[in-house]
Amino acid sequence: MHSSIQQAEFRDASVTVNGKRVAARIAGSGRPIVLFHSLLADQSSFAAVIGPLAQTHQVVLLSLPGFGASAAVGSQLEVIADHLAAAVAALNLAPAPILLGNGYGGFIALLSAIRHPGIAARLVLADCGANFSEQGRAAFRGMSAAAKEKGLSAIADVAMRRLFAPEFQAQNPALIAERKRCFLAVDAETFHGACDALATLDLRSQLGAVKVPVLVLVGSLDEATPPAMSEELAAGLADAKLIVLEGCAHVPQLQAPGRFLDAIGGFIDA
Repeated sequence: MHSSIQQAEFRDASVTVNGKRVAARIAGSGRPIVLFHSLLADQSSFAAVIGPLAQTHQVVLLSLPGFGASAAVGSQLEVIADHLAAAVAALNLAPAPILLGNGYGGFIALLSAIRHPGIAARLVLADCGANFSEQGRAAFRGMSAAAKEKGLSAIADVAMRRLFAPEFQAQNPALIAERKRCFLAVDAETFHGACDALATLDLRSQLGAVKVPVLVLVGSLDEATPPAMSEELAAGLADAKLIVLEGCAHVPQLQAPGRFLDAIGGFIDA
């Protein structure tokens, strides 16, 4: 999807933090925007939006630790957030970048901003939150347990349901098949560690540390991080705006890239 744009304009880059590589792809010029992908996907989940973004911004497309060519650094979210904050700092982006995270990447972007106040000028947090319900925690524990017993392929359909609503899946079989392939390529230990970490996550008491403007986005049909989580997140931040994308689920930049770009456009250009 949009691979010609990716190959034509994006260059491979990497930085090393404490001996561990963080891989990225970079293109464009203008205000930097750093993209953090979700747990059930990889950096290719931004493929439909990076071309347009690179026309107006310097786009840094990260592979999170344990994904792609980025070395794993364990499963503690605080360690991962510190690691990526150091990687962003090492890229010497100017002015201070916008951090845009989707799902798991949103939690990491948020935690990076909490722990490193100068790392970002703005945040875009798509389909994440500050705390999971007990039902949400149980879902992570259940997925991890099933995958440990039978492999990631055993939960591929569950993972797709967490990314996309059933109607969208039925209408887009080729996209779903592609996303399954990406999910099955996820490093198993990275996946289990992230599930364990998210099953205990609670950032609500730390949201006051975020002083920069935040745009919170959520798909109305998101089952992985339901809209109530984004509502709670936005309410807990000092300067946040909430946008609900009707008919979208957990990865709106894949499902409705044009609407996603329209939703973030005014905020990232401000």
